[in-house]
Amino acid sequence: MMATMIAPTRSNLLKLKDDLAFARLGYELLDQKRSILVVELLTMVDQAVDYQARVDAALSTSHDSLKHTVLQMGRLKVNNVFPAVRTESAVELSERKVMGVHLPRVTTSFIDTGPYFSPEGTTLSVEESLEKFREALSLMGRLAELKVSIMRLAREVKKTIRKVNALEKIVIPNLEEDLRFTKQRIEEAERESFMILKQVKNRLDASKRQ
Repeated sequence: MMATMIAPTRSNLLKLKDDLAFARLGYELLDQKRSILVVELLTMVDQAVDYQARVDAALSTSHDSLKHTVLQMGRLKVNNVFPAVRTESAVELSERKVMGVHLPRVTTSFIDTGPYFSPEGTTLSVEESLEKFREALSLMGRLAELKVSIMRLAREVKKTIRKVNALEKIVIPNLEEDLRFTKQRIEEAERESFMILKQVKNRLDASKRQ
């Protein structure tokens, strides 16, 4: 690795020392950030796997409940009842930060404006089916939150790793080489100056003795 062309002066030596200290500090901070983000990412991946299974199970249960309702009441009655359902849904979006990364929060809520159908000729399975679908939708909101968070964290981890590698493999080694080179040149210049001064002194001493 070749040192860059830097004038071997004391001021440049001090600047190189400051730059190297700053680069090392940046490396430590970015390395800590990388570790925290990776832990957060892996945690969310585990949660997403769990929520995916819960969503699949909830959707399966919802459809089974609807099939059961159809068997109990008949397809015609179900077709007449469910269009009358007046349930308002709301998805509230907010966010939180993890090491500067904006992660979403998804909150799903439901407001019923019932009664929306006559209980005559209906069974409890109607309400059960509605509740199962509400639960499935709530879980899907949380799953969407996790998936978006995972994508953003993964992108930030990738960027942070690139920066850490650049500091570790390029920036810091180059600064260390520049520092060694500048130090060496300053020491050589000081030795040369000392030798010249010594020669001058010897000549002056010799001329005095003559």
